[in-house]
Amino acid sequence: MGSRKVQIMADMALVFVTLVWGATFVSVKEAIRHIEPFYFLAIRFGIAALIMLLITNRRLTGLTLPALLKGILIGLVLFAAYAFQTFGLKYTTASNAGFITGLSVVLVPVFYTLVTKKAPGLISLFGITCATAGLGLLTINESLQFNFGDILVLFCAFSYALHILLLGRFSPDNDSFILATVQIATVALASFAAAVFKETAPTMASFNTQVWNAILITAVFATAMAFFLQTWTQKYTSPTHTAIIFTMEPVFAALFAYLIGGESFTPRQGLGAVFILTGMLASELGSQRAVKPETVEDTMKI
Repeated sequence: MGSRKVQIMADMALVFVTLVWGATFVSVKEAIRHIEPFYFLAIRFGIAALIMLLITNRRLTGLTLPALLKGILIGLVLFAAYAFQTFGLKYTTASNAGFITGLSVVLVPVFYTLVTKKAPGLISLFGITCATAGLGLLTINESLQFNFGDILVLFCAFSYALHILLLGRFSPDNDSFILATVQIATVALASFAAAVFKETAPTMASFNTQVWNAILITAVFATAMAFFLQTWTQKYTSPTHTAIIFTMEPVFAALFAYLIGGESFTPRQGLGAVFILTGMLASELGSQRAVKPETVEDTMKI
């Protein structure tokens, strides 16, 4: 098969991954109407961890203590991201959550600047400015107040940005499959511990079709399958292609929220979404000029 055809297949696979991620916002929002957030996360990541263990069990013989500790640290940050996002979805719309979560792309160069004391480039500055303006238009209501759910999802975006930076720091020297497995297992265990202490255990009646659909989509497709597809595709497509495709995630989230969740956008929110998308794209393209390709490729979302 020609290299051009392989790249097209890789790009289409990334579009599928992005579409699945976008669909999770509506499915999770519906699921947590029937099952509490930490228990949902525990089941989702527990199933995903089992899948990863079945696939990577031979690789785990190479697990070292330093790699285990790094994986646990990254996993705890990932747990924070999903906890903020899942709880935020109880109080905000799926479309808002999708666009605000996408701000993690913009926050990465901000965090990078704070750590390295190096000013971001003009393209990244433009992206940060656009995204900040978009966030205000999207989330601040007429009485100049933030929605509580939007604030929680904003903390999710901060956590995702930190997760990306930690992956960029630790992935080059460690097996990415092992790190992913440890991360997912850590999220599952942390979610279960939080659920036991904070929530009421779900009954069998809680597991209706909506809940099982959400678990299937998030555990199998949005976590385990998405990880493997992204690992394969980024061997054949460029980081710039990947960056551009991933900016479609909040668009898919808004589309599913409109078609399935019955949500709608005001013109002001629509303009805010456009600003955020512009900021995400500019920040990603700006980071491509400043970050090594292998570093970008290792900042994968799982």
